[in-house]
Amino acid sequence: MYPEDLKYTAEHEWVRSPGEHAGSVRVGITEYAQDALGDIVYVSLPELGETLEAGSTCGELESTKSVSDLYAPVSGEVVARNESLDATPELVNSDPYGGGWLFEIVPADSDLGDLMSAETYTATLEG
Repeated sequence: MYPEDLKYTAEHEWVRSPGEHAGSVRVGITEYAQDALGDIVYVSLPELGETLEAGSTCGELESTKSVSDLYAPVSGEVVARNESLDATPELVNSDPYGGGWLFEIVPADSDLGDLMSAETYTATLEG
């Protein structure tokens, strides 16, 4: 159900390696998360150049139901933001693994071992 080439967090973010920028990984939210949130109407993302700490709050997703925090899946520096979400935040709902990506970060540590495989993530949802 969830793409096998991605890594996942318990907070329902996904990480795709590599990202478009040198040394970066791309971050978004899972199908499960966007479905739970409902129609997303506003996205607040971390700033370019901002240094994030893994597990820290780095933005918000506002839907017709609620506001949900966005968490950094890894520590590192933000090198890209999906600026198209300013005008079309609904991309997070319609294409969470493609055009609805959120930001790219260059991890401080190249080991993504703390993140879950698709199989493990699916098991946590079913558990």
